[in-house]
Amino acid sequence: MSTDNTYYVPHSAKWPIVGSIGMTLLLGGFAGQLNGSSMADNIMLVGLLVTIYMLFGWFGDVIEESESGAYNKAEDASFRIGMVWFIFSEVMFFAAFFGALYYIRVFSVPWLGGADSGAATHEFLWNSYEAIWPTNGPEAIGGEYQKMSAWGLPSINTLILLTSGVTVTVAHWGLVANKRKQLIWALAATVALGFIFVVLQAVEYGHGYHDLNLTMGSGVYGSTFYMLTGFHGFHVTVGAIMLAVVLVRSIKGHFTAEHHFAFEAAAWYWHFVDVVWLGLFIFVYWL
Repeated sequence: MSTDNTYYVPHSAKWPIVGSIGMTLLLGGFAGQLNGSSMADNIMLVGLLVTIYMLFGWFGDVIEESESGAYNKAEDASFRIGMVWFIFSEVMFFAAFFGALYYIRVFSVPWLGGADSGAATHEFLWNSYEAIWPTNGPEAIGGEYQKMSAWGLPSINTLILLTSGVTVTVAHWGLVANKRKQLIWALAATVALGFIFVVLQAVEYGHGYHDLNLTMGSGVYGSTFYMLTGFHGFHVTVGAIMLAVVLVRSIKGHFTAEHHFAFEAAAWYWHFVDVVWLGLFIFVYWL
């Protein structure tokens, strides 16, 4: 049991080394796969299983410690600071990709087309290159393709994520007001909306590849499109899993109106995912 004058430190912590082993196997297996190793797939599978085991075990211990009253305000502050820095790192992650997209569209493409100081570049590299967006490189290097329209599945997914931001807030209100049913049903709706988003994005990718010939090889537009939306889809999946765990804990009676940081952390992450998607919708699909 923690007190206001102590900071809880677990007696043993095997999970960091277990996680290190899992991640090393994953990385080693991936490197082997790139080099044609016949054992690579098996090594990656073992690494994935070890990593999943670590996640279940480590988070399970933290949940048990939290429910047993091992944490006080000091630990709570540490968790909050850690989550803030984690989300900040994710902001920087996406900022780098948005910055790359901005640089390509505003500087690289015009320079290759001969604008401003890019006249020499245009003349000596590709004098037939036209500075238009979306670009498919010189002479349609990736084949003819169509740009993904903002209206259709992307706009539906935007509505879904915005709605999920509302439902997770309603769930938070229910938790603070000790309305357990409101918490559970609103949280369940949020989780469902999150996974629906992922399914619809998979459908959108199928449409892009098979109907629009929009692939990773479709010039810099294709590569940036899938890079940005793909990483975002991965983050939506992670966020939905986090909220699903919080939902199971809520059904079990975990969390109180005063102590529910795990819920808040997942909600913060989900709102971050919502904001990033709005940026993607505007700058990748719409403009």
